[in-house]
Amino acid sequence: MIILLTALHLFVCVFLILVVLLQTGKGADVAAAFGGTSQTAFGARGATTLLSKLTTGSAIIFMITSFTLALLANKGGSSVVTDEAAQQQSAPATPAPPPANQPPPSNPPQ
Repeated sequence: MIILLTALHLFVCVFLILVVLLQTGKGADVAAAFGGTSQTAFGARGATTLLSKLTTGSAIIFMITSFTLALLANKGGSSVVTDEAAQQQSAPATPAPPPANQPPPSNPPQ
């Protein structure tokens, strides 16, 4: 499931990049380049093109697959920090043995 969703996500990523790069900018006409005004730069937009519809659809699919992959990745495992804390709590602390070549410490006179 995750592998299939990751493959779909990668395909949508590449498709979204290509569709965005194929579109022309809003101010790409010659009049806007030489300081003139463009009627469509800030005014009403024309009919939506096929590329803009493809961009919208692929962006929606990209967001859905991103969100779904994040939820599936979080569901599968636990944190490293909580794993270490559980191991430390379950193992009792044992004192280290004294070094072999030193005598045990003696109590000082009172």
